[in-house]
Amino acid sequence: LATSSLAFAPASRPSFLTHGIVKNNPVAQLVKPLCMSTSEAEAPASPGGQTFDFQADVARVMNIIINSLYSDRDVFLRELVSNAADACDKKRFLSLSSEEGTDTPEIKIRCSYDDNTLTIEDSGVGMTQEELVNNLGRIAQSGTRNFLDALGDGGTADVNLIGQFGVGFYASYLVADKVEVVTKSMQPGSPQLRWQSDAGSSFTITPDTSDDIQSSGTRIVLHLKEDASEYLESTKIEALLQRYSEFIEFPISVWKENTEYKKVPDEEANKDLAEGEEPKMKTVPEITQGYELLNTQKPIWLRSPRDVTETEYTEFYKSAFRSAYDEPMKYAHFVLEGQVECKAILYVPGMLPFELSKDMFDEDARNIRLYVKRVFINDKFEDLMPRWLKFVRGVVDSDDLPLNVGREILQKSKVLTIINKRLVRKSLDMFKDLADDEDESVYIKFWNNFGKYLKVGIIEDDRHRNDIAPLLRFFSSKSGDEYTSLENYVEHMAEGQKSIYFVSGEGKEKTAMSPVIEKLTSRGYEVLYMTQPLDEICMESLRQYKDYDVVDATKEGLNLEDETDEAKKKKEELNEEFRPVIEFLEGALAGKVQKVVVSDLLTDSPAALVQGAYGLSPMMQRYMKAQTVSDNNPAPTSNMNQAVLEINPNHPIVLEMADKVKIDAECDDTQNFALLMYDVASMTSGYEVEDTSGFAKRVMSLMSDSASSDGVVKEAEIVVE
Repeated sequence: LATSSLAFAPASRPSFLTHGIVKNNPVAQLVKPLCMSTSEAEAPASPGGQTFDFQADVARVMNIIINSLYSDRDVFLRELVSNAADACDKKRFLSLSSEEGTDTPEIKIRCSYDDNTLTIEDSGVGMTQEELVNNLGRIAQSGTRNFLDALGDGGTADVNLIGQFGVGFYASYLVADKVEVVTKSMQPGSPQLRWQSDAGSSFTITPDTSDDIQSSGTRIVLHLKEDASEYLESTKIEALLQRYSEFIEFPISVWKENTEYKKVPDEEANKDLAEGEEPKMKTVPEITQGYELLNTQKPIWLRSPRDVTETEYTEFYKSAFRSAYDEPMKYAHFVLEGQVECKAILYVPGMLPFELSKDMFDEDARNIRLYVKRVFINDKFEDLMPRWLKFVRGVVDSDDLPLNVGREILQKSKVLTIINKRLVRKSLDMFKDLADDEDESVYIKFWNNFGKYLKVGIIEDDRHRNDIAPLLRFFSSKSGDEYTSLENYVEHMAEGQKSIYFVSGEGKEKTAMSPVIEKLTSRGYEVLYMTQPLDEICMESLRQYKDYDVVDATKEGLNLEDETDEAKKKKEELNEEFRPVIEFLEGALAGKVQKVVVSDLLTDSPAALVQGAYGLSPMMQRYMKAQTVSDNNPAPTSNMNQAVLEINPNHPIVLEMADKVKIDAECDDTQNFALLMYDVASMTSGYEVEDTSGFAKRVMSLMSDSASSDGVVKEAEIVVE
């Protein structure tokens, strides 16, 4: 076989015959590689017109493929191993009809510091000279796709081939200056050939006399670039294989040099060893070299769920997600068929993943791993799962995903929408199973770890809001130290109650002190405690559960819907009776409250602070201030705070306030009394006392009869006996 020197060509094999105008025009000759050519074999497309074939500047196309197609050059190994796996699968398939048996094809990888090369070798189907020219010499010519086309629809079920675009091989040049391919076809009498190219516009094919390839197979030798020396480290290669090719069907082995230490007799020290004395030992290193099998983990998602044991699911979770100390709480293994084919396993972790402990939406927390025919593609696809399910881990394997040529970008399509819906539905089913577990502590553990994500789901996911709502858990005025659900709340609603009520505060104990709760508990109503800023936003987004409105009890004008005409008339009379007190307090508390109103719902407290319809709770105000401070922006407190002071007309303190206003509304004692009542209402309602010094003086004036009205302590007198 003589040496052949050939040029790369596009897969369509366009005609390079040019029209006469192009031949005779020097400008046209200059831009010829960018032009289209006329095919003389083609008939005119229309009267007066001609049909043209596209041409390409092959060197430029190669440059684009090498430098622009992939965003991460690590993927070169994924592409080459995938090609090797396809070659092995073709051989396995073709061997089924052969009378002679064959060993299981395998893939071997070896790094050589001395030669600065990385070798990927498979014992697959190999290639003839014609196949070398067609598969490696034609850009975008997929040998795998041609193989599948030749099989037809009837044979594709028995093979698991990966390649489809015909450009994966050229990823070699991401890390190599020169690539050599030594191959031997499994066709009888096929010679061993060497293909070689430096990524220019041509390649050579020659007979090969290097190490024989047994039976058939392909050996790719990458002569690495100067800046690609990291790929000479077996640890780097192992890491890439574990990331991208861990579940390839065929054995993948890496050449490794291991150092082991063993004890041997110390000849020098044992020269003068007395008879019967135990010989002295020394530790010496022993270096061993050889291929080590890497892909021992099996892709259990490809098996039928009924054939996989619970232990296998757990072991797969620990291995795939490097979570040796985490036992998954729940898993779902399912197959999607119909418009879209997809196989997946989803897991609910037993504990919050470490990367989410500091940032619940950490971009580095990539818990859904996308595979196509066992080959890892990516774990950055945000549209595959909504971010409120960021904590769910899993594997998704589908042949129908709309990937770009570099297999790195998932394009938006109907396929993605269908898979997204199914993943969310299966996740919700897992959560419901946990909630229905006879052991209530199981779901409490889940809620404590991941409850905040479900609250985000209520806020952000309109489609699934009603499905998430039954999974919410909160403390309440009747639940004690246990959580209660919205479903349980509705089941135990008092007769005549028509809404679900909640109160916001920092912590269960402080929230329970809110005077607003008196309005509801006096009627036997249960009140939910929102103890985190996210809780309040969650309930504002929920608005309704089943047929019941979700109502913030800290808002002004709380309507309990059972107020009679007589009660309304009495309330109007009380407002008129306490008009002087209301006007005095509005003046004394100007800038602190928007208005003062009489409430007939308070029982034990003299007053309470509530917010207007568009005001924020004290907890949300503090949260918003903290956010704006961290962003170096002033907090718009005037818009956030719309405080309204409600007073209890039946409380002794309010009645005394009325008497003081009637006697002398301008004296300091009356002013201090009003401010102290406001301070107490602020604290019990969850607000911070801004003037702590003034508050301390007002309290001390009540503690000592000898204190002056302005709070100055009199000098002590010395009594001499």
